[in-house]
Amino acid sequence: MPTKVTEYMSAKVISAKKDVGLREAFFLMREKKIRHLPIVDESGLLVGIVSDRELRRPNWVDEAPDIAHVYNLSDDLCVADIMNKNVFCLHTYDTLSKAVKMLLEQRIGAAPILDKTGALVGMLSAVDLLHALNDLLDMQKNN
Repeated sequence: MPTKVTEYMSAKVISAKKDVGLREAFFLMREKKIRHLPIVDESGLLVGIVSDRELRRPNWVDEAPDIAHVYNLSDDLCVADIMNKNVFCLHTYDTLSKAVKMLLEQRIGAAPILDKTGALVGMLSAVDLLHALNDLLDMQKNN
């Protein structure tokens, strides 16, 4: 039977509301040692995602007349201003094989995991997939 994403996902999801400032989001991600921050609305539904990449080199940098302020993240902007709204998600019933294909095809480092109601229940990262690969290699070595 194929392995489900729920076996390797991180179930303790750190998320933020849409109105959280960029500086606050940056330090939250740094403190929690995460690279992807799901953004939820008031009802807790997923509405976007912010990666550490957006905080390190935001898209709006190239449009800014003076880039000297770029690395002085402030809470003048909130995560809703920069989040990626086109979030590629997986579901609790999806397999690791599907997850690997999606992350490769979309060139992303992690995906939120939703249950059948659409609630955010986990995150699956490339590192989680490496743990799965390691377990598979160990099983093959021991057989």
